[in-house]
Amino acid sequence: MKSLIDFTALMLIAFTLSSCNLTSAAGIGSQGQPIKTVGDKITSAMAHSVVNVDHSPWDKLLKKHVNDAGFVNYRGFKTEQDKLEAYLTYLSKIIPNEEWSVQELLAYYINLYNAATVELILQNHPIKSIKDINGAFTKNFIKIGDKKLSLNAIENGVLRKMNEPRIHFAINCASYSCPKLKNEAYTAAKINEQLDTATREFINSDLNEITPNNPKFSRIFSFYTSDFKVDGKKDLIGFINKYSNIKMNPKTRYTFKKYNWSLNEQ
Repeated sequence: MKSLIDFTALMLIAFTLSSCNLTSAAGIGSQGQPIKTVGDKITSAMAHSVVNVDHSPWDKLLKKHVNDAGFVNYRGFKTEQDKLEAYLTYLSKIIPNEEWSVQELLAYYINLYNAATVELILQNHPIKSIKDINGAFTKNFIKIGDKKLSLNAIENGVLRKMNEPRIHFAINCASYSCPKLKNEAYTAAKINEQLDTATREFINSDLNEITPNNPKFSRIFSFYTSDFKVDGKKDLIGFINKYSNIKMNPKTRYTFKKYNWSLNEQ
């Protein structure tokens, strides 16, 4: 019996180590990045932070190469790829830490995710979909200090752990069914308003079909259902109703739309 118990324990240890390795291999994990959870309410502010990151170079590129609908002129971006790479290098040298405000952390990682995604597309352009790039979401190619992170690591290992579900409508995966890439950078000074706007625009866009009964939601709500809460409890309908122009029956049945991974190109 003891031998059986010892064998079982060894198998559990092996499974745990294997799981950790698989998680690491999939590019998921915070890689030591600081994580602050958003409280019940977040305000937009630059005060009370040891650093105010300058996202204006990214803002200028977005205003020039992204239209109001969120579609990207990648060919135009390509002509200024050196400026994008300079911005990413700048971010890589400003290493976030626990002294940063939650507003600065949110703006930093959202902009980093979006800028790195555009850079990834430019490195592989022309393509029809980000899914055509091997390891697009799992490859560790985004530099922060002496570490490299994947898109998955930033989204799932950092941003989702900050307890702010509106980030799902701010980060853009270069695809048609993604929330649009805003043509302005996120900043600590406007973060709450920007996240609210992004959430309302996405929920009320044609990527969802909101009706009082039997609505059809973007599959993003299927991917991350557990993140959407009301008063601390999982409540997808309740969360969407907070932002939707059309209110749904709280107990209505719903389905999810097919996800379109086509490139979000102008």
